[in-house]
Amino acid sequence: MTTGRILILTDLDGSLLDATTYSYEAAADALSAIRRRGATLILVSSKTRSEMEPIRLRLDNHHPFIVENGGALFIPKGYFPFPLEQATASGGYDMVEIGIPYAKLRTALTDIGRELGCRLKGFGDLSLDAVSELTGLSSADTKLATQREYDEPFVMEGNGFEWNRLLEAAAAHGLRCTRGGRFYHLMGGNDKGIASRRLITWYRRRAHQEGHILTTVGIGDSLNDLPMLEAVDHPILVQRPDGSYDPAVQLPHLTRAEGVGPVGWNRSLIDLLPTL
Repeated sequence: MTTGRILILTDLDGSLLDATTYSYEAAADALSAIRRRGATLILVSSKTRSEMEPIRLRLDNHHPFIVENGGALFIPKGYFPFPLEQATASGGYDMVEIGIPYAKLRTALTDIGRELGCRLKGFGDLSLDAVSELTGLSSADTKLATQREYDEPFVMEGNGFEWNRLLEAAAAHGLRCTRGGRFYHLMGGNDKGIASRRLITWYRRRAHQEGHILTTVGIGDSLNDLPMLEAVDHPILVQRPDGSYDPAVQLPHLTRAEGVGPVGWNRSLIDLLPTL
């Protein structure tokens, strides 16, 4: 008899984690339901590997994870019973790099700002205190957030900023931009969707080998989550801190969860899991 497996891909800041406190306490009931159901929770974030590893430990999560807006995937060694395409060994992981080196993003950000006539200030331009003030992170967590490899978060200073001009300028450098909960992000040919689809392919392959059907769920709150939400069977959008939904995230079968961040995250999964 064919049985089902559930794969849940989630954004962190503003989704599973509260946008201000970075707590997942409000999602505790759904996290327990995920464990009881035997579902797999995949963390997909703009955060760095250094930031995500402690979060995985706190969540007791031992599954693959996606860092820096799809810049790279990290899969625990031996997790899948087959070789992974384009993977290289990195510590206890098989790592698949999709993004381009951080140094190239830093150079391009300066050039793009000059071309647009405005100052684009990335994490690499800011002191640790300034990043901490912008993010609300502790000093220790700020250091982890600045250990970037594939994605440069930035803010814009000055007037006359136009989103379409930014996209065009980035594209002229062979790059792309997206927007998260707090920052714009400059990156290479990666996004959360490209990395998520690759990971889903491996899970489907394993499910097929084991005689299972795979159902996928995605949860996010911002434009940078849209590619991931497009890749799943059940996309869910949670409310932003002001109670609104990101208007840039539009999909035919999108569920708009009632609740900000982890509150909506929790409620949507409590409602959805029994139906899968």
